[in-house]
Amino acid sequence: MPSLNPSAEQLAHFIEAMPAGVPITMLNLLRFNEQAQYPAGSEHSPCSGRQAYARYSRIAVARVQAAGGAVEFAARAHAALIAPADEQWDELLLVRYPSKEAFLEMIGDEQYLAAAEHRTAALADSRLIGTTAR
Repeated sequence: MPSLNPSAEQLAHFIEAMPAGVPITMLNLLRFNEQAQYPAGSEHSPCSGRQAYARYSRIAVARVQAAGGAVEFAARAHAALIAPADEQWDELLLVRYPSKEAFLEMIGDEQYLAAAEHRTAALADSRLIGTTAR
């Protein structure tokens, strides 16, 4: 089953498990739909999953920067060397935030929430993993 958006339980666990007041880096693993999967009746023109993610990114990156964060690293994934055979990713991102609080504020932002429909339409599967430096 694909993982596209956090459940209430996952969000609660993230809030509890991530340390407060320290910089965090979010590891994003992304697999795109060939064609974006907008809901029936959507006002958005048909496009590829990558194009829908670009629509999301235009707004999301601005919201990340407004929260004091930055995309630290973005790369295309080519081959998984150690992974289940059916687990393949198209891209990975490392996005730094000044704190989990800044990240949580950003994902509650109206502009970010409006853009998130493009992310959901774009992705066949994803992972979002919160990390801190050692």
